[in-house]
Amino acid sequence: MTSAFSGVALGCGNFGGIGSAPAFFGKGIPRDEAFRIMDKAWANGITWFDTADAYGGGASESWIGDWRAERRPDGLTLTTKVFHSTNGAPGDVGLAPDRIRRQLERSLERLGVDRVDLYLAHEPDPETPLADTIGAFERLRDEGLIGAWGLSNYDAAAVEEALRHGRPALVQNAYSLLDRSDDETVLPLCREHGIAYVPYGPLAGGWLTGKYRRGEPYPAGSRMTQRPESYEHLANGRVFDALDRLGQEAAARGVDRPTLAFAWVLTRADGAVCGPNTVAQLEPVLAARHLALAADEVERLGALFA
Repeated sequence: MTSAFSGVALGCGNFGGIGSAPAFFGKGIPRDEAFRIMDKAWANGITWFDTADAYGGGASESWIGDWRAERRPDGLTLTTKVFHSTNGAPGDVGLAPDRIRRQLERSLERLGVDRVDLYLAHEPDPETPLADTIGAFERLRDEGLIGAWGLSNYDAAAVEEALRHGRPALVQNAYSLLDRSDDETVLPLCREHGIAYVPYGPLAGGWLTGKYRRGEPYPAGSRMTQRPESYEHLANGRVFDALDRLGQEAAARGVDRPTLAFAWVLTRADGAVCGPNTVAQLEPVLAARHLALAADEVERLGALFA
């Protein structure tokens, strides 16, 4: 591993909402199920929770803070992010230094902590020079309010620019068997500079679990019925053929598709963020941590979706 930040992180993006989308604030995973998911993850050695200030309009951070206060876990690592609005106000976005500080103060209050281990820019801000954003992160780290900072949804050119102004500890982009755009650019750059690469979306919004079937309606409440924009391009015969072959590969190993797909990402990256909506959806993630794949298997699986 290239960094202190590695392994599986529990993604809490659907606690009280669906990501940072204001239209879904108050929806998503209910509080009691979120607590059961956190309990299950913690009991099985997942001690890194990943959230953002705008997830669920602040509900995700607040529920993690409540869970911490009740469970008092020793050794919990926390990542949160900044960019989006926590109240849906269109102008309340961005990475201006004064806004970053204000948002972090609110995040610390909701989480019930004095510092977060890792603070991420949730996406690029075209209105704010990256040097100004990084300068704000560096000051927060020097003050002890964050342990380290990183970037989410940044391409290689932006990561290279960031390296001219500071040293990101981690990059978190989308990556899976169905989304390998970082293979030739961001991943090698992170390896060269010792930056942890811990992606989100290792199951491609549920596409790699087998829940979406050729010629059938999307399941009610699934990503494709709520926020499908990032995955609509996958609904084609070539992808469904590859998913069928993935199912065959998984069956040959005595596992299911999500376990195999998640395990593949773990061979390519320093870890991955899982985003279960139920306790049961944690099972493939837990199994994937113990599924060893040889180099030729990793190559063959990758070739299925090339």
